[in-house]
Amino acid sequence: MSNGSHVDPESQITLTRTIDANISDVFAAWTDPALIEQWQADEAELDAFEGGEYKFTTFGDDEDPEDHTVSGEILQFVENEKLVMSWVHQDDEEDGDELIFVLEIAFKALGEDQTRVTITERGLAHADPESRIFSMEAWSAALEHLAEVME
Repeated sequence: MSNGSHVDPESQITLTRTIDANISDVFAAWTDPALIEQWQADEAELDAFEGGEYKFTTFGDDEDPEDHTVSGEILQFVENEKLVMSWVHQDDEEDGDELIFVLEIAFKALGEDQTRVTITERGLAHADPESRIFSMEAWSAALEHLAEVME
C-alpha cells in the first residue's frame, strides 16, 4: 500500500496538538530564542529566516547529567505556516554519532485564539520502535509544556 510518498512510515513520527493561543504567538514560541527558552531549551540561538542556523542546549540534571545540544539549519521558513529544520543531535562522547533528523512543524489557525501544531520528525534513527517511542514521548512532553506556557 502506497501513500504517494517516498518516506518510509517507520522512519518518521507525527504528533498533533491544539494550543489555545493565537497562531502568531505560537509561531513566535518556535522562532524567538527568548520564548524557546521558556519551554524547549535552557539556551537558544536561532536565526529566524530560511537558511538561518540554530542551536538549542538543554542542561543536564541529577537524572541525566549530560548537556544535550541540537543544532541545524532552517530549511523552510513560512511565517505562521511552516518551519522545517535539519535537527542534528551530537552525542557528547568523543567518537559519538550524530543523529540527524528533519523536523517539520506546520501551524494552522483554528480560530482567533486556537492553533493546531503538527510536528513531523523524519530520520533513519527512527527505524526501530524504541527510538520512535522515545521521540514521541519527548515531543509530546515538549508540546504539553508549550501549551502550558502559551495558555
